[in-house]
Amino acid sequence: MSVEAPLRRHARAVFQAALRAADPADAVARHLARVNPERYRNIYVVGAGKAGAGMARAAERVLGRSITRGLLNTKYGHTAPLRRIELNECGHPVPDQQGVEGARRIAEIAAGAGAGDLMLCLISGGASALLPFPAPPVTLAQKQETTKLLLACGATIHEINAVRKHISAIKGGQLARLAYPAHVLSLLLSDVIGDNLDVIGSGPTAPDASTFAGVRAILEKYEIFDRVPDTIRERIEQGVRGEIPETPKPGDPAFKRVRNVIVGSNRLAVDAAARRARELGFRPLVLSTEIEGETREIARMHAAIAREIVHTGRPVKPPACVISGGETTVKLRGQGLGGRNQEFTLAAAIDIAGLPQVVVLSAGTDGSDGPTDAAGAIADGGTLARDPRARRFLDDNDSYHYFAGLHDLIVTGPTHTNVMDVRLMLVGERR
Repeated sequence: MSVEAPLRRHARAVFQAALRAADPADAVARHLARVNPERYRNIYVVGAGKAGAGMARAAERVLGRSITRGLLNTKYGHTAPLRRIELNECGHPVPDQQGVEGARRIAEIAAGAGAGDLMLCLISGGASALLPFPAPPVTLAQKQETTKLLLACGATIHEINAVRKHISAIKGGQLARLAYPAHVLSLLLSDVIGDNLDVIGSGPTAPDASTFAGVRAILEKYEIFDRVPDTIRERIEQGVRGEIPETPKPGDPAFKRVRNVIVGSNRLAVDAAARRARELGFRPLVLSTEIEGETREIARMHAAIAREIVHTGRPVKPPACVISGGETTVKLRGQGLGGRNQEFTLAAAIDIAGLPQVVVLSAGTDGSDGPTDAAGAIADGGTLARDPRARRFLDDNDSYHYFAGLHDLIVTGPTHTNVMDVRLMLVGERR
């Protein structure tokens, strides 16, 4: 057994504590316990997200037969047995026709709600891709092409969602506009930095701060404005010229009966990770829950902190657990398979090579990292000694196959939550 084996077990235990804290079911149940079903003629449950199954299960537990009808879009495989709420499985991160059909039916439910009804909207990470309802004449294929361009160019989730809202008929407060004058209660599991209501799930029931002009600037910033489909480019130009209406803004009557409540976030998960690390005998250091930027650069920064701890005991003495949250971006350079967490771990592994008693773990709280079956990966100072080809795999964005060969992928399966990523750097005492 390697000297890093206990550190690896501790890293996994700390991550599991973060996952437990991110489970939205209890939070949803607590908020719904304050709802009096007798006040409403009908209660409709709609929404989207990777945590949809867990949130819907909690809603059924509390509201039971008071639910008139329910439909949520969720990622393939992220389901659970339910009685009154239907789960529609569809594509993520690239939307598909199943998602369009589910979004259309959700829009119909919203439009059919009246003044005496309650529409309960359950939104969690992934909702933007899982709630595709292209604004005519935009087609699904054109939206898919634009989504792929945004994912590949390194745009942030805030920027991606701003674009999505302006080529959609349901995002950016437009679902609330459809449901008016019904009462709307949206329970949100935040997977975005800053917990902005208009960014979580592209804000289907929140006033939208983004504009067509801002969307054009985003596409120009990443030099993809001339590469998006002509129909989308023309729609954005029409919006900039004021020829088609903007998404609803603060003060719009559509939000008169709307309440948006955040029931879970990355901060809660990171705080739980820090508590567990302390219980295991580590000195926790939370860097930030708002870290974003290019994955490899963020990995180098984390690795530099680990080296400083090893060599000088600054900024925290070992045994230490450095924790950060947020969501980085990967700029695709190669043709390999992976995700931002696996790429982070691989880049960090290169920079901590040879350091004793250092372990790095990065994983997504939703259980899926990029288009793979892994949530992330784990490595230590001896990882490159086991397979020195790390740089070659990193250059090809092929972190998945590198860690698969070492059996160092973090595989959790669907977690029924999503509050971005948790990154850990554990530094043990020198022996």
